Amino acid sequence: MKLTYPVCFYEDEESGSYAVEIPDLPGCVTGGDTLADAILMGVDAASGWILTELEECRSIPPASAIDAIQPDSGGFVSLLVLDMDTYAERYGNKAVRKNLTIPAWLNTFAEANHINFSQVL
Repeated sequence: MKLTYPVCFYEDEESGSYAVEIPDLPGCVTGGDTLADAILMGVDAASGWILTELEECRSIPPASAIDAIQPDSGGFVSLLVLDMDTYAERYGNKAVRKNLTIPAWLNTFAEANHINFSQVL
């Protein structure tokens, strides 16, 4: 699932750092020391926000049209592209079943000591 969301960037002229606000995702703000860093942080923050919503079985807000977003004075609007499949694979809480082979003695020991391999792993 690929998503795009408009974002507002605001440069701090003294430090050169950037604040990032994603208006369609309430409370989703971040920043970076450079514009490139701010873009990466924006992608990470927005992806995390959306992944949380999806894992909690909540719907995600639709993205506004880029021309519908008006930044505050001194800011500019751009788009972030989110690759939710890749992000969820890396950071999601979804469990993945894995089979493994262990020595018989280890299995005997674990059963005798009431060890749950799933919990240990």
